[in-house]
Amino acid sequence: MATKSYKWQKRGKGAGRHVQLPEWVQATEAWSTMKPAPRALYIELKRRFNGVNNSAIILSHRDAAKALNVHRNTIGGLFDTLQERGFIRMTQAPHLGPSGIGRASVWALEEVPLREGQPAPMSFARWNKTKPPHKNQDKVA
Repeated sequence: MATKSYKWQKRGKGAGRHVQLPEWVQATEAWSTMKPAPRALYIELKRRFNGVNNSAIILSHRDAAKALNVHRNTIGGLFDTLQERGFIRMTQAPHLGPSGIGRASVWALEEVPLREGQPAPMSFARWNKTKPPHKNQDKVA
């Protein structure tokens, strides 16, 4: 019995690239309590990961804001959220190059082994939501 082939199968291009977000990452407290905007930024970072370039993923604030369709002043807080929850780590800070041309930040995903062969730190799995202290706790009654 012959099966019907699709156009992309005839051209031999395959299904194309995709971003994999494992269930065990989504089950962590760090992911489940996070707002949608930082999640979208994380997916954009994973989109730029090609399987071998971890700790060398280049994404500037301006490019991230354009990709997420938000203002560029908003994106810094989203990067901060992902860093403090342990999903990403900055491996190189933004700076001006020798010719005066700006260089973007370089990032590493914490769920994937690093490019140097080191195992994945997965610090987001250890993150837990800490409750802020009560305001009246300092006062002695």
